[in-house]
Amino acid sequence: MFEAAPDVLPLGVGINLLPHAMRELGELGLMEALVGRAIETRELAFYSRHGQFIHKEPRGRFAGYDWPQLSIHRADLHQVLLDAVRRRLGDDALQLGRRCIRVDQDGAGVVMHFDGAEPHRGKLAVGCDGIHSALRRQLVANEGPPKYSGVNMWRGAVRWPAYLGGDTMVSTGWMTVGKTVIYPIRPGTPETDGKPLINWVAEIERAEAVRQDWTGRGRLSDMMPAFAGLKFDWLDISGMIESTGEILEYPMVDRDPLPRWSLGRLTLLGDAAHPMYPRGSNGAGQAILDARYLTGQIKRFGATPEALQHYEAVRGPATAKVVLTNRSDPPDAILREVWQRSGGKRFARIEDVISTAELEAISERYKKVAGFDRETLKARPSLV
Repeated sequence: MFEAAPDVLPLGVGINLLPHAMRELGELGLMEALVGRAIETRELAFYSRHGQFIHKEPRGRFAGYDWPQLSIHRADLHQVLLDAVRRRLGDDALQLGRRCIRVDQDGAGVVMHFDGAEPHRGKLAVGCDGIHSALRRQLVANEGPPKYSGVNMWRGAVRWPAYLGGDTMVSTGWMTVGKTVIYPIRPGTPETDGKPLINWVAEIERAEAVRQDWTGRGRLSDMMPAFAGLKFDWLDISGMIESTGEILEYPMVDRDPLPRWSLGRLTLLGDAAHPMYPRGSNGAGQAILDARYLTGQIKRFGATPEALQHYEAVRGPATAKVVLTNRSDPPDAILREVWQRSGGKRFARIEDVISTAELEAISERYKKVAGFDRETLKARPSLV
């Protein structure tokens, strides 16, 4: 494995691991290590811009799944994976400071070329190099930049008092006036006065996109006044945002699904193959499913182009559905429907705005598209 970064640093903020991803990580023997570092999400709750309750549903094992939903700091997830790789495959299995710029291939294998390092020969090349993938550019010429959704996002994590039982993921408002997604990712400790680490995402429609750099630093002045004064009885959202030491910003972007990911002995995985809007907490999960399904095909067909063809034939259409659904009908469409039907105003009863059956249907449709509705996930065989 070749990683562009020169060092593995504890960067980033939170990430959600849904039951379909946790099934795969559990089969890899990582369940205990991940649960020990994360918050097991009990429920997902939706609230209006005014703090009015809309809908909630149990998640993970609280919803009858055999696997949990975990909210975890991205650095903690990386560390668990890195420790497992080094323990099982050796310290040399991961090579740092190796930015791949091109892959050549012939009938016997591939040669990976790096920026400032010696080439490396192998049997297959799997490009996991993100939304600006160099390997993707070998497959798709003149694709252009990612497609901007019209929404900018700001993210951060801060120690803050627990809310709603300490294990609830919350989504509020709507992108027209300001939407938030909030969830705890590390438990509180005596050193933090019992305060958990809370991850937050703030989203708002803007005509102009911020720069496409996951390490881009955001400013409060760019977010406010959209999120100023956003304070509910159980959580001071604006106070939490204003107390965050480091804010990251990024435009909500994706790319159109590709007709193919593979060419001979080269294929793509994760954001390099199917970048999607981060709506539904599902991007990382789809990359994990990619990796596991690809592993199964390599075990079946060997490190061959045939394995890549079978991988693409299944995972290509599956992820294309998720990309398109994240544009139009992800779980947070619940907030869109309430915002539009209520005109953004307070309501006396949510049942006067939208029925419980409609709210549940939005959520269940997405689970089926993303591959983690409870019965299908339980019944399907292992991917490997």
